[in-house]
Amino acid sequence: MSLTRKSAAPKRSLASRSPAVTVKTMDRRTFLKRSGVTLGAGAFAAQLPFSMIGKAQAEAIPGQGKIEVKRTVCTHCSVGCAVDAVVQNGVWVGQEPVFDSPINLGSHCAKGAAVRDHGITHDSRRLKYPMKLVNGKYQRISWDEALDGITAKMMAIRKESGPDAAYFVGSSKHGNEQAFLLRKFVSLWGTNNCDHQARICHSTTVAGVANTWGYGAMTNSFNDEHNSKALLFLGSNAAEAHPVSMLHTLHAKEHGAKIIVVDPRFTRTAAKADYFYRIRSGTDIPFIYGMLHHIFANGWEDREYIAQRVYGMDKARDEAKKWTPQAVQEVTGMAEEEVRTCAEIMAKNRPSTIIWAMGQTQHTNGNAVVRASCILQLALGNVGVSGGGTNIYRGHDNVQGATDVGPNADSLPAYYGLTPAAWQHWARVWNIDYDWLKGRYASPALMEKSGIPVSRWFDAVIEDNSHIDQPSNVRATFYWGHAPNSQTRGLEMKPAMDKLDLLVVIDPFPSATAAMAAMPKDPDAKYTPNPDREVYLLPAATQFETEGSCTASNRSLQWRERVIEPLFDSRSDQAIMYAFAQKWGFADQLLGRKDGRQNIRLVKVKNYEDLDLEDVLRNEINRGAWTIGYTGQTPERLQAHMRNMHLFDVKTLRAPGGRDAKTGYDLTGDYFGLPWPCYGTPELKHPGTPNLYDTSKHVMDGGGNFRANFGVERDGVSLLAADGSHSKGSHITTGYPQFDSVLLKKLGWWNELTASEKSAAEGKTWATDPSGGIIRVVMKNHGCSPFGNARARAVVWNFPDPIPVHREALYSPRPDLVAKYPTHDDVKVFWRLPTLFKSIQQKNVADKIAEKFPLILTSGRIVEYEGGGDESRSNPWLAELEQEAYVEINPKAAADRGIRNGEYVWMRTPTGARLKFKAQITPKVGADTVFVPYSFGGWWQGVDLLPHYPEGSAPFVRGDAINTGATYGYDRVTMMQETKTTLCQIERA
Repeated sequence: MSLTRKSAAPKRSLASRSPAVTVKTMDRRTFLKRSGVTLGAGAFAAQLPFSMIGKAQAEAIPGQGKIEVKRTVCTHCSVGCAVDAVVQNGVWVGQEPVFDSPINLGSHCAKGAAVRDHGITHDSRRLKYPMKLVNGKYQRISWDEALDGITAKMMAIRKESGPDAAYFVGSSKHGNEQAFLLRKFVSLWGTNNCDHQARICHSTTVAGVANTWGYGAMTNSFNDEHNSKALLFLGSNAAEAHPVSMLHTLHAKEHGAKIIVVDPRFTRTAAKADYFYRIRSGTDIPFIYGMLHHIFANGWEDREYIAQRVYGMDKARDEAKKWTPQAVQEVTGMAEEEVRTCAEIMAKNRPSTIIWAMGQTQHTNGNAVVRASCILQLALGNVGVSGGGTNIYRGHDNVQGATDVGPNADSLPAYYGLTPAAWQHWARVWNIDYDWLKGRYASPALMEKSGIPVSRWFDAVIEDNSHIDQPSNVRATFYWGHAPNSQTRGLEMKPAMDKLDLLVVIDPFPSATAAMAAMPKDPDAKYTPNPDREVYLLPAATQFETEGSCTASNRSLQWRERVIEPLFDSRSDQAIMYAFAQKWGFADQLLGRKDGRQNIRLVKVKNYEDLDLEDVLRNEINRGAWTIGYTGQTPERLQAHMRNMHLFDVKTLRAPGGRDAKTGYDLTGDYFGLPWPCYGTPELKHPGTPNLYDTSKHVMDGGGNFRANFGVERDGVSLLAADGSHSKGSHITTGYPQFDSVLLKKLGWWNELTASEKSAAEGKTWATDPSGGIIRVVMKNHGCSPFGNARARAVVWNFPDPIPVHREALYSPRPDLVAKYPTHDDVKVFWRLPTLFKSIQQKNVADKIAEKFPLILTSGRIVEYEGGGDESRSNPWLAELEQEAYVEINPKAAADRGIRNGEYVWMRTPTGARLKFKAQITPKVGADTVFVPYSFGGWWQGVDLLPHYPEGSAPFVRGDAINTGATYGYDRVTMMQETKTTLCQIERA
């Protein structure tokens, strides 16, 4: 199906409709400035029906005390919208969007506009004090009781089963410093069994994109879309998932850019597009190859770019030849004209960009989908150029930062991996003895082995131990800012929770974890709960009750001020870590206190000790995260940016000049938020990198090239960039490898280091040199990238599929295509666990599952709620907007089943789950597809779990979680869960 907007008249913006004059369009921030809103806010706002319009200012009101304005960042999606919080006598009384922010331009979505009401009142649904599950009900206890009880269990488990019997689910809601501290905390405990939400949202992006050209992140920015001439949304419904980002998309459209949406649903984003084409869920790779088929056949590729900067494109060309228009239509359902139109628009309107979110990532071949998108952009020469790139929209407010420096199961912070060299590097940064750290692990092998991913933690509890690649099953699990209803296979998670020895929930809200843990076992379930299990709920402070940095999707960092003190009996996440560290025997190591040095100071907050998060960033992240350039963004620089947002250009994100009035810091040349990589020491004053791999700029001006991360040659073919391909001003005008002390000496640049830099850099690489001297000499003196200058890889030989290939989903609606496009073979040991692929797919074909469950089931986000939804569904204003869990059903599918709009329906899935939803009959979905938002929870197969929440803490809106019935399926590289393509049947309730 296609929808194409056509108009005989040329498009004109609102600002150009005056017949008398020609006026250039202006963004929201410019309008507010010119209109006087930000100057005479009170007078102007009084004339408007929108009382929210105005600039928050600190002033004293007689008899009421001083009003302060604290600048923070919305805690929902990854756009990075700034908020001015108005605080009176320590009470948060109001909020405004920051009009000067170059990111949100004075705008908020529904969630951002409601953040003040996330649990700050006495009658809120917050978890207000520590609790313990006793005889099926949660009872209030003291912090001392909770810490002592948890400690006793953990010490017994460690003694009996070793440190790997514990599992820590971290959070993408943690700020950078908190996420970094949690990875450190877990390492000090002695396990790599830790993870966070990125595993189940963008792990395939990180792996696929990083293995293509070096860094696994958004290459450009929302703002840079202003420079795009065509935008392809493939796997993103930004209008609901990232609403404020659409400000920039629509500015691009206003400037003449073409917008294409390819999606199984007609989304709100599609409603703003010039072209909409429907695709069968799970067939993105055939569609992309179909585009490449037309691009290569018509000579639309950028041959010079490919010759200079890409390795292995010939292999991608060979694969694209197989995907004739007929083959593409057979698999995707898209007609030749539709695919060709997409290819032609992207090719003839360059620079063009591709945008994706979890629509591409959450598949059993998600890594291959994102790599196919990268290959498309490489073929068009769209990477490393303004207006081009792969604009990858991350989910949570700090999922990018938590991925970069947080609790990943397969790496220490900043993607250093788990090699001995990586451990030695971070031990130096943490001021910890490396041998002591080794002694915390059960063995060197386990210290250097990837842990269990969050998508499978419950399998590590219930799987036979002989099938698990670690000494013990998991016996203790910490849910530290994570919702279980965001994970698939909910029916199998419940038995795992019941079999644990210890379950700890640390969260501002009790989350669905608390209710799932407290609800009784299904009488028909064939397992025995652990009678000695203990469940604790610990109240964590929100991000508005602490401080620290967070990283937006475009890699820009922003510093949050603490808005108010932690409410009720809550504590900050870092304070809870420190309290446990004191009990568990590694408090000094968490603080980096050794040999007269201490990395992190303690500060007093209310009645407990907290960690200084400025110290965490300044003394540990800035001193260790050289690989990805988290070293230049000091607290001082970030805070200066937050105070001076008005100086940064909306399109380029660059400050043309200006000084910070408080510190005198010169902002000239900085890009807003110092988007990583911001290389070298702070003294180098690197401005940040707005667009990755941009050779048109000097490296000290934010330019760069593809990373030499995969060697220098493959099968006799150079992996380094061709002669003449280099960043502007580089003293080396051809490809070159990553820099280390040996290469510096060979080039004759070694003596440009100071004596102290030489001492520190000897035997080191640019990524492990603690002085930053190698980076300084390479970049500032010689205009080179410290990570080398290589070709991007169309062929990723270290992946199961070196070239992306289409593979049908495990629960495919097209069993006739499974033999031609089969999934992977089963894997006996994968991330410490056995993982099934082909055996499940073949059984589904044999059992005719597609006939019994004929509807494709897919899920996604809605604008009102986010993540597992516990926080947003506990907000009274958001809860009013979307009051019941629902399923979108096509009119034909509904009519065939006798279902009317607004009726309750039962959804059955191949897992045996039976879920209850309100029917929303709409042509947004095709007749073969249904859609359910994934942010509902609080019901269990049609039964309200209200009695099992702590009293007064259940969300206002509750409903069945779609992931309770979601089926088995994981990406072959990252263990990403499959949520976008499975099967179901629906019937009237």
